[in-house]
Amino acid sequence: MTSSLAPWLAIAGLGAFHGLNPAMGWLFAVALGMHRRSRATVFASLGPIILGHALAVAAVLAAVLAFGIVIDHGRLGPLAGAVLIGWAAWHLAYGHRRRVRIGMQTGFLGLAIWSLLMASAHGAGLMLLPVVMPLCLSGTPAAGITAQASIGTAFAALGVHTGAMLAVIAAISVLVYEWLGLEFLRRSWINLDYLWSAALVASGALLVVW
Repeated sequence: MTSSLAPWLAIAGLGAFHGLNPAMGWLFAVALGMHRRSRATVFASLGPIILGHALAVAAVLAAVLAFGIVIDHGRLGPLAGAVLIGWAAWHLAYGHRRRVRIGMQTGFLGLAIWSLLMASAHGAGLMLLPVVMPLCLSGTPAAGITAQASIGTAFAALGVHTGAMLAVIAAISVLVYEWLGLEFLRRSWINLDYLWSAALVASGALLVVW
C-alpha cells in the first residue's frame, strides 16, 4: 500500500515545491494584488497562474507518452535524463538572465501565458518525469502500452500535482499579502535557483539509472 502511494505523494510533493517557488507565480499574484490594492485580485490571479503551469506540465507529459509509444523505454529514460541535466545546467548558468517580463497592467490571459512560459523555461514538467514515466509507461514494451490507461494516469498525475501546487501557492499568497508583505523577501527568503537546479539534476540522474 505504501509503495503504491509513494509515487503520488512524490507528485504532490513536487507540486508543493513548485508552489513554494516565487518564480512559479505567487510573487506576481501578491505584487499584482498590492499594485491594484485588491485582495480579490490576488485570488483571481491564481487561476491563470495555475492554468499556465498545468499547460506547461501537460505538454511535457504528452510528449513523453508520444515518445514512449515509439521509443524503447530502456533508451527513453537515459535520453530524458540527459535532457534534464542539460536543462539544469542551462538554468543555472543563464536562466536568471532570461526572466519572462510582464507588466502590472496585464490581464488574466497575459498572466496565463506568462505562467506557461515561466514553467516551461524552468523545466517544471521535466522535473516530474522520474515519477510519472514509471507510472504511465510501467516498464512494459512499447507495443504493450494501453494508450487509454497511460493517458488517464497522466491526467491523474497532472491533477494531483496541480492541486498540491494550488494549495501551497494560495496559502503563501494569502500569508504574504495579509501579514508578511514583500519586504520579508529581502530579509529572510532563500534563493531557490540553486535548489531548483539541484532538483533538476537529481531528476535527470534518476532517469539515467531508471
